[in-house]
Amino acid sequence: MPAFKDDQIIIISPGSRTTLAQLGLPESFTPAKLRFKSRMFPAEKDGEWEPFKVRRRGKPAANGDAPPADPQPVAEDGEDGVQYEEDIHSDEGAIWPIEEGRITDWPCFFALMTYVYNTMNPPFHTPILLVAQPAWTSREREKLTQFFFEKFKTPAFGLLDSAVAALYAFGTMTATVVDVGFEKADVTAISDFLVHEHGRTVALPRCGGEAMTERLYEMLKGRGFTPEMCEQLKTSPICEVLPLGVDLPLVGEGEREAPANPAAAASTGANASGPGHRNSAGAMGDAPRGPGPDTDVGEEQKEDDDNEGVLDVASIVTGGKMNEYLARKEKEKAEKAVARRKGAQEAATNAPKAARLPNSKRPRNTFIYEDYALHSALKDMNLSGQKMAEMQAALSDAPQQKQRTADENGDSAMIVDGYSSTEHGIPRDGPIRREIEVGIERFQAATGGILENLADAIHRTISSVEEVNKRSELWDGLIIVGNGAKIRGFKEALLATLNSKYIISPSSATIFTSELPSNLTTPSGTGTNTPQPQAPPHAAGGSNVNPLLFAATTSQNPHLNPGSQIQPMHTHNTHSSHGQTPTSIKTAKIPEYFPEWKEAGFDEATFLGAQVAAKVFFVVDQSGSKAYMTRTDYNDQGPSGIHEFSV
Repeated sequence: MPAFKDDQIIIISPGSRTTLAQLGLPESFTPAKLRFKSRMFPAEKDGEWEPFKVRRRGKPAANGDAPPADPQPVAEDGEDGVQYEEDIHSDEGAIWPIEEGRITDWPCFFALMTYVYNTMNPPFHTPILLVAQPAWTSREREKLTQFFFEKFKTPAFGLLDSAVAALYAFGTMTATVVDVGFEKADVTAISDFLVHEHGRTVALPRCGGEAMTERLYEMLKGRGFTPEMCEQLKTSPICEVLPLGVDLPLVGEGEREAPANPAAAASTGANASGPGHRNSAGAMGDAPRGPGPDTDVGEEQKEDDDNEGVLDVASIVTGGKMNEYLARKEKEKAEKAVARRKGAQEAATNAPKAARLPNSKRPRNTFIYEDYALHSALKDMNLSGQKMAEMQAALSDAPQQKQRTADENGDSAMIVDGYSSTEHGIPRDGPIRREIEVGIERFQAATGGILENLADAIHRTISSVEEVNKRSELWDGLIIVGNGAKIRGFKEALLATLNSKYIISPSSATIFTSELPSNLTTPSGTGTNTPQPQAPPHAAGGSNVNPLLFAATTSQNPHLNPGSQIQPMHTHNTHSSHGQTPTSIKTAKIPEYFPEWKEAGFDEATFLGAQVAAKVFFVVDQSGSKAYMTRTDYNDQGPSGIHEFSV
């Protein structure tokens, strides 16, 4: 078969929440050009699917004003005047066909792949490389092969394991790939491009990004936060996982500390139970904090909580209080602006040379929450253009983000779900952007056992590798990828957790010299031990040696075993480690020759590896290593033949 060209190759990487895709390989590999939400919506006709939620809009407002300009696709039913539009942001009623890496709804998944393929609109003779999840079974891989060959008539199709793709991205042959996704995490040990299936951790639950969102929601739901708020907080720059041993910033005077014991806080007003937490309002006889009458949290606090959540805009407008509400919001904004200017002037006067505190030192910080639910509620009210603009301006606490325009060729600079941020030169109206303050909870997204469970899974996976001499290299080549690991400080915190739980110093064997066999000298300065030749060898079981210490030391240095044959020492520098416990844990070196990825980060490095592999498989190698299946192979062997060609 003739070689394929760079611009003829399709790469698709399905994920639980985001599917990445690209047509053609650029000269310098870049992040995915197309990003799709991995969901579809059932259409009115059974068996058909829509890529976006179709919203039904009623007639314009009764005041006769023209409805707001909306560049989204709209279809009008001429009989009753009902309008329909595609809501590209709403996920209400969506079907997500991939859960924890497993395909749970095949018709929906096939509809998603069809939509992705049609959006790229590839030419004839276009091969497809699909990045496979570790959770996919052999039967499911055959099912995918049959679909892509028969649906799209592709001349060649290949399946690339996501963990192997990460190796191609980092340019190494041996590593431990830790893929932290949305609902799960996968841990794969690979040596010399050989995936060790035995002991591989597949779809480890409650260790992905969703678990961190749930952890934030558990701590912040009492303050009126919604899961969507916690999700945006998690992805904001102020959410951070502090290194091991670093204390949380102290709460300043006049600020409330987040309660460590919610039960104690609700009943007595104490932030926690035990000594040192009794000098609180509730403990001193004042009104305790908690819901209900005669507490610090009463009707006034309930009103504040309502303001933090989704506002009941409909009741404000229909009740004729919109003007009053808009005036109050404008007054609040003006007061905030004056306070900020005053605070900035005081800070400049009192401490002109004082550096701004970093996020990790600030007990409180703010982030911008994009409220799509509130924006959707406004659109459902069918307000006129002027009133819609007034409500958006009043409810938005932060300036709107600049829209990215199309380039000279008319192509969008950023495409999401196949739609650009602008269409026909008209910028899309964005969500309501609100400024929300949060305390030290933003540092605790990865608490609750997330890091510990992931560290245990990594240890189990590497310990299951039968090639003991490869384990040290696997410990020194950790590759942490996945959008679930995007939180600032997450990778460093995971590495610190691994070091604190499993690391052992190379000189640990010299600490317990009293427990070494009697025929051994004390360790020398070089770390080597030489047995005394005049002492007769004896079995380990007959000595008083600690069996755990003996097993650890002899697995590192065979010549420490008196009953074993002494091996000649090598002059070159070699890495040594214990059989079960590592002496060092490191992350793999990030490649330096992909400038576009340096700016974007290597969290989606599996897609970078898929581009590298596609270049090798389809262009350079031309199926010499059977990395992909051709149409001829499919006709001869059927879908089951994919196991012979997958990587």
